[in-house]
This record gives sequence, C-alpha cells and structure tokens, in this order.
Amino acid sequence: MSNYDVKQEVTDKYSLRGRVFNRIREDILSGRYKENDELKEIAIGEELGVSRTPVREAFRQLELEGLIQIVPNKGAYVTGITMDDVKDIYMIRSKLEGLCARRACEHITEAQMEEMEENVYLAKFHAEKGHFDQMFALDNRFHELLYESCNSKMLEHLLKDYHQYVKRVRSKTLSTIERSVASNAEHQGIMEAIKNKDGDLAEKLATLHVDKAFSNMIKNGLKEVYQND
Repeated sequence: MSNYDVKQEVTDKYSLRGRVFNRIREDILSGRYKENDELKEIAIGEELGVSRTPVREAFRQLELEGLIQIVPNKGAYVTGITMDDVKDIYMIRSKLEGLCARRACEHITEAQMEEMEENVYLAKFHAEKGHFDQMFALDNRFHELLYESCNSKMLEHLLKDYHQYVKRVRSKTLSTIERSVASNAEHQGIMEAIKNKDGDLAEKLATLHVDKAFSNMIKNGLKEVYQND
C-alpha cells in the first residue's frame, strides 16, 4: 500500500464523514437498525451531534455498499445483510481467504508471523476457559493479520469488509467452547502452513476453515440470529 493510500485510509476513517459512516454502518451490521427501518437524517444527526450534511454523505456511501436504499422523495431504508447475503459472503470468502493464505506464505513479515503465533497461543487459552469476548477479539485479529500479510490491498480491503459484514452472526456462533477451540485449532494449522511456506496447504486449510465456519453457523445459529430480529 502506498503512502497516499495509507493517508487516504486514515483520513476516511477519522474524518467527520468517516466517523458518521462507520457509526451508522456498525449500527446496521450489529442489528440495531433492522431491515426496512427508515433512517432519518435529522434524528441521526442530532444523536451524533452533527449536521445533516455528513449524514447525507454517509447515506450515499452506505447505498453504494448495498446496506441501505435511498428512495427519491421518500427516504433512506435499511436493506442490511440477509441470510442469503451471508451465504454468498461465505462462498466468496472461502475462495479469497485461500488465495490470501497462499500469498501470505510469500509475503508475511517476521513481525506479522510473531503476532500470528502469539494470537493462536492466547486464543487457545481463552477458548478453553470460555472467555468468549477475548476469543472473538483474537479471532478478528487473526483474520486481519492474514489479510494484511497477503500484500494485496485489494484482497485486504475486500476481505476486511466481508468479515465485518458477518460480525453479528460470527459473535454468536463462536460463543461455545467446542467451536472456539476447533476454530483456533484451524487457525493454528493455517499459521503453521504459512510459517512453513507451504502455499498449497495454507490455501486448502484457509478455504476449509471458512467452509467449516459457515457449516457451524447453519447448524448452530444463522437462522436464529436473523429470525430474532
């Protein structure tokens, strides 16, 4: 990533528009705003202490992401992430994360490798103890490290967005000791394959990990999360 890209990413994240966008996006993805809810510029602006302009700009960006629909002369309505969207996201992620893990074998830095090993070690402890909040945070970081170590800003950007889109359902299906322990064991296998520069195995294990995560969601919580909205 060039210096310009890094500066632009930081600017977007911490600008007023970026903060408003991220807050509304998080509220949609967390389920605070439900499908078909109307988003009102004035109410959101008052809640966030901003004018209508950054809210309107955030709405336009959210529409580009497919999270809301702006109906002329009516308003902005939440479309959100549906069960079908989750299925599509996991199908795409399984392929892209495999590619990402293969590339990481060539591009991961020593510092990233050390953090990945520490992540797996800490997650093993928290998973076995049933510390699900810590486990969820470590799971997020493992995948971020994987994306960052592939040395492709396009892959990194796509995968971080997809990972964020399914945050709500992931937090539920990781909240059992059995799945937390199994998921971290899968992370360890991916990490060891990357450390050994075995691109074929890293790709295979990363793809399988996402497929297993989705199968577990179907078995233990995907429908339940969306039916309870």
